Amino acid sequence: MAGVPHGLTLERHRELMGRERRPWTRRLLLALLAAFLLLGLLNVFGQRPGSTTVENAAVSLKVYSPKRLRSGLFFESRFTIEARREIRKATLVLDPGWLEGITLNTVVPAPVGEASRNGRLAFDLGRIPAGQRHLFFLHFQVNPTNVGRRSQDVELLDGERRLLFLDRTVSIFP
Repeated sequence: MAGVPHGLTLERHRELMGRERRPWTRRLLLALLAAFLLLGLLNVFGQRPGSTTVENAAVSLKVYSPKRLRSGLFFESRFTIEARREIRKATLVLDPGWLEGITLNTVVPAPVGEASRNGRLAFDLGRIPAGQRHLFFLHFQVNPTNVGRRSQDVELLDGERRLLFLDRTVSIFP
């Protein structure tokens, strides 16, 4: 039988003396990884959209969009406007947080006009008759270096008159 190679000892390398705690360290690290993945499956780090609705006697605005995002994620936001009274010049105004570190890919259907209102994005949707519903979709991608919390407030106007305001914040994880 051959001897032990130079630099190796039987106690340390065959019997693993002094390394008794290492299996527990590996198990702990594996359990932490499994917990992190489970939290991701439970939507702690975002992607699953949710609804927020504000309304008054004249109109209802529902925003269906995720409040927690991950860097690199593609997502869609849906804005549903239900007019109980006629809205002559419907304008949807979005805070800069909707585009700060986020790329806007598609706007469907195309608005009548687009503008900036003091750094806020304004979409002119035109006339919405009483009893009608207007659906408006925006498709985004979160830029990979974007992390943090952003204000994503939404305001619905009729010309210059404010109809509704929705206070919204989004969290972006790496």
